Amino acid sequence: MTSFPEPTDPAGSRTEVFLRYLDYFRESTVAKVSALAEPELRRSRLPSGWTPLELLTHLRHVELRWIEWGFQGRDVAEPWGDRRDDRWYVAPDETRADLVAALRAQGAHTTAVVTAHDLAEIGAPGPRWNGVDPASLERVLFHLVQEYARHLGHLDVVAELAGGPTGK
Repeated sequence: MTSFPEPTDPAGSRTEVFLRYLDYFRESTVAKVSALAEPELRRSRLPSGWTPLELLTHLRHVELRWIEWGFQGRDVAEPWGDRRDDRWYVAPDETRADLVAALRAQGAHTTAVVTAHDLAEIGAPGPRWNGVDPASLERVLFHLVQEYARHLGHLDVVAELAGGPTGK
């Protein structure tokens, strides 16, 4: 697993710092979900009803929405493909391996986009921005880091309740 990016770890740029945190949170999420027993993957232990597999697909779509649909301004067929009936959704035939691969592929795309652009660059206009001016790449990355950190904390609680791993 990727080690936690300590604030004292030398980094060549702010871009590198953002990518280290995203990689850490993404891989920590994968590690926690991978350590859960199969029955726990589609079971919710919370009143809100989400499952660990639903969290995986949600995080993949969060990166898709903010990087591809948002910053890049790409036409995305189903930017909200992680939702059905106003809640997170995973089809019965989607597996942990499928969702982990999709999350990692989305992360690789994010890394490629981020390393090819300056943090101050403003995103392309498009529907992601709901009629307001697009944000800078740095603001998008800051949002992604907090999204991952928050959801990894949620997953920590779920994993602990399920008898799985706990940690930072």
